[in-house]
Amino acid sequence: MTQPSFEPVDTGIAVVDPIERHQYTLSTPDPVTPEPAGTGPFRFPVEAAVSVRTSSFSLPSVVTIHVRDGSGTPVRTVEHFADEHLPEGTYGVELNAPVKLYLAVESSVSLAADAERMSIEFGEEVDVLVGARSHHDRPAATVRTPADPESMMQAISTFGSALKTTSPERSYPTLRGHPPTVELGEELDLGGLEPPDTGVTIEVPTDFRSVFVVAPLAYYLGARVVPGETPRIRTETGLEYSLDGPAGFEATVERTLKRAFFLDCLTRTEGLYPVTLHERSVLESKLGLDLAELYDRPLAARLEAALDVPFETIEPHLPQWKLTAHVEPTPDSVEMLPFLVDDLAVVRCSETAAAADRAETVPADADVRTADRSDVAGAFTRSTSRGEPARRTARTGFVKPDSGASLERTWVGDGTPVGASKATVEAYRNRLDRTPTEGDITVRVVCNDPEMDEERGLVDTIYGDRDLPFDVAVERDLTTRDLRALLEKRTDLLHYVGHVDDGGFECVDGTLDAATLDSVGVDAFLLNACQSYEQGMSLIRKGSIGGIVTLSDVLNAEAVTMGKTLAGLLNAGFPLRAALEVARDESIVGDEYLVVGDGGFALAQPAGSFPNLCRIERTGETFTVDYTIYLTSRQGIGSLVVPFFRENDKYYVSSGLVGTFTVTKADLQTFLELEDAPVRIGSDLRWSQRLDLDTL
Repeated sequence: MTQPSFEPVDTGIAVVDPIERHQYTLSTPDPVTPEPAGTGPFRFPVEAAVSVRTSSFSLPSVVTIHVRDGSGTPVRTVEHFADEHLPEGTYGVELNAPVKLYLAVESSVSLAADAERMSIEFGEEVDVLVGARSHHDRPAATVRTPADPESMMQAISTFGSALKTTSPERSYPTLRGHPPTVELGEELDLGGLEPPDTGVTIEVPTDFRSVFVVAPLAYYLGARVVPGETPRIRTETGLEYSLDGPAGFEATVERTLKRAFFLDCLTRTEGLYPVTLHERSVLESKLGLDLAELYDRPLAARLEAALDVPFETIEPHLPQWKLTAHVEPTPDSVEMLPFLVDDLAVVRCSETAAAADRAETVPADADVRTADRSDVAGAFTRSTSRGEPARRTARTGFVKPDSGASLERTWVGDGTPVGASKATVEAYRNRLDRTPTEGDITVRVVCNDPEMDEERGLVDTIYGDRDLPFDVAVERDLTTRDLRALLEKRTDLLHYVGHVDDGGFECVDGTLDAATLDSVGVDAFLLNACQSYEQGMSLIRKGSIGGIVTLSDVLNAEAVTMGKTLAGLLNAGFPLRAALEVARDESIVGDEYLVVGDGGFALAQPAGSFPNLCRIERTGETFTVDYTIYLTSRQGIGSLVVPFFRENDKYYVSSGLVGTFTVTKADLQTFLELEDAPVRIGSDLRWSQRLDLDTL
């Protein structure tokens, strides 16, 4: 089963997305029996629907709800602390839950919410249609291209065919479909795909760098990419705009994408989702644009208006971009572009500095954070050479991409990146090839060394401590045969604690090299061992989706810190790449950890709409809170976020640092109790539901 399903619970229904492994429960006053229903009555696309007879639904969390009347006109948007009543009528109710939900009902509707719960009440028992749509989106087709830039231009021109609309609403991630995948081949085969008729063309020179860099912009604009002596945009309305501005080609393309996208985010508030948007409120008077009139104009005209706005005007208010991808300009890299474009990543192909002869471990005179770890030279590491000091082995083949301004960075190409994840097309294809599974989220913690049992005990209590269906098991002292069987079995996450050497994973009877496996069923992994990079790459090549590995010997005490922190973040719904970005600052060996494969993989859904991190500082009788959002495959760039502070009544465009808020102790305490999320107090990472504000 690949579409959402509806399962009766004691009182209500659980809506389950088997692909994304998400679920959401709608509770009812009495037991109900969901009856299959057609999807036709819903204004928005749904994949499955049922009919339920009830007088109300109770929600386990507060989500943003949009209510429209029978003609589709928006009538209410509600979230925390709502108290709204709508008279008898025909309504469509959209719930922005972990599984996208829509209700269709003829009744009066009352909506109420406090800080933690929400209810939707009808005047009496009525038949309510409940429709669901997975946030998962698969490529519709595969295009094939020879290894020359002009053919690749035509392949990339098909990316815009995945857009579900060319209106400003395509700035919402749910209305940007996954571009077709690309394969290198002898003949050009576009599978009959064409870009939408937006009247936009992008001209670039016929070299791999130019073609790759404009791929996300071409996708978002639904543009054709054609050869040209100098990079520029042309529209059917006569616009000609150079993409080789004073900041250079790559920076100009990036700014053009961000301007077009951001103006759509402001303009879409005139359409289907008329929310009070913070960025619009602070910018509208400076733009000199009639956003209501602009909403109805075609894409090319809106683009021209966006390019008339100085980038410096909007730059301070842009969301921090999710991902910058540094792509080696070689033919093979074209196969990664659809997955990068699906994230609306910024693509760069600038020359990347080599980080040759990189020391593989922390030096003996490092600034260790705690006194009991000060003797680094004699510290126990997770290498197989037990009792020996941490090694400093020189390795070559490292590359160091520019850090950039995005939340996350990835490298596509040969070599091992420093300060970025390593993306491989095999990992993303493994994700697409995975069949949905039913049942609990499975986590296997393997500890093959009793001296490392501290980490095993810590993470065993972390995974599955939320109200989600987890199946967590701990394995100790596995043989090579046992570990082979575990790796081949379908598992959501493997957390390995032990030793890895050139021969593979150390077991009680020898070593197991992942390269010798026929296939791997483990979706994601954390290999918390010394120099586990090669074994992690082998797991990707054999079928895994993504994981976290180490580049060097790591001190055991520091590895325990990293293992505990990463387990907490993965359990809280952080994707791999975002989890490591947060955890890296917790240890002196944090830079020795690396994400390989698909860094967007998430073990579980977050308790709220987004994984988030707050930095909290006491300022007299109040508290200053920096609220940072991390994006997921479900909630990508362009999603809306509402910081749930009582005094806040505005929406913000995600992601990154949403804003800085000054709140009372009572308001902050209520906010922290909504979910157990990471918070920074000074340089320390702590957890919100275990934080005593009186100690700050």
